[in-house]
This record gives sequence, C-alpha cells and structure tokens, in this order.
Amino acid sequence: MKALAIDCACSRLTVAAKNEDKTCTAIYDIGMRQSETLVPAIDFVLEKCSLAKNELDYTTLTIGPGSFTGLRLGISALKAIECAAGTPVYGISSLETYAFPYASLGLPVLSCIDANKDRFFAGVYLNGKSIIEDGDYDIPFLAEKLKDTNKVILAGFEKDTTRLKGLLSAALPEIELLQLPVTSVTTDSLFKLAENKKTAGISPLQDYDGPVYLRASEAEIKLTTS
Repeated sequence: MKALAIDCACSRLTVAAKNEDKTCTAIYDIGMRQSETLVPAIDFVLEKCSLAKNELDYTTLTIGPGSFTGLRLGISALKAIECAAGTPVYGISSLETYAFPYASLGLPVLSCIDANKDRFFAGVYLNGKSIIEDGDYDIPFLAEKLKDTNKVILAGFEKDTTRLKGLLSAALPEIELLQLPVTSVTTDSLFKLAENKKTAGISPLQDYDGPVYLRASEAEIKLTTS
C-alpha cells in the first residue's frame, strides 16, 4: 500500500509516508507550530518514499480528541489531497491510536490526553475494543469506572500519563497503574488501523465529516457565557 499518515492531535506532530515496505517518518516536537510545519513535512516524507500525492491509496489521521488547531490543520491537508486526487481519508480516534500498541496484552488500556483543569480526554480499550467510550472526564468519573479493576495500562504521551497516574493513584491506591514506555511513532498505529478499516469495508470520511471535539473551544465558551 502507498499511504500518508498524520498524528496532529497534540503538540508533537508526526507525519509518515509509506511506499509498500519503505516508510519515512518525521517527528516535530516543537510545540504549537503545526501551521508552519505540516505541509513541508508532508512533502518531505513523500519525497523520501518516492511518492506523489496522486499515487496514494489512502491517507489517515488522528481525528480527535486533541488540539483544536492541530486537528483542523490535519484534516484540511488531507481533504485537499482528497479533492485533488480522490484519495480516501480515514479518521482514527486519537485515543484508540495511542492504545493500539497494547491491544494484545489482555489488560484494560486507559488512553489519555491531558485536557487541563484536572480533566482528561480519555477512553478505555480492551483487546482493541472500546469499553469506555472516548470522553472529557474528571478523576472521580474515571475512578468510579475503574474501581473494580486490578491492573490498568496507561497509554499516551509521557507527560499526560504521568499526570494522570499521579491523580488516579491518589483516588485508587489499590489499583496497579502500568505506565509503559511511550510508542513514539504513532503513525505506525494509524497505518494499521486505517488498513483494518479498509479490509472491513468501513467507509472513509465523508465530505461533511470533520474533527471530533469533546469540548467547546475557549472562544465558544466565552461566546455562550457573555
């Protein structure tokens, strides 16, 4: 398969292209500067894999939850390729993407992104299936849902899982929380999950589909409360 993947859900941007058995991945851990980085990064990985945009079999990205700006930029870039070349776009939950490397371990995987104010975008997966749907949750909610569990894997970027582990350990001291090494190349999971969707005959994103936001933006909150 010839494909392009973008993880744009958090401040660290990962872009990868693959041409059959050859893959090029670029990781930009530079904070909230995706707007000036994304398009050159796409061109770079495609060139390294000797691919043109019109040769791609599909593209895929983390569709949310996550950064408002990053998600909008990612879907705009891939829908532009879709408009130009008819390339299908597969949107994958950011939290499912981060949980995927641990799907074969047989333990619940609590995937998370720090949403600030002691809240987390989180979902729980078991054997690759969602058992607590992605949501914007506080610690008491997660503690209640996990209180009958003995051992949980925490998935996500290290700063997010470290913060969640500290807060959740205080609420549930009896549960073993496993903070496993972070999988840095998240686009590998995106390729596999997108191809699973293709094999299963699941439709790609439609024209009207956009990023998945679990919380209103600060501007929206101010508008509704003013």
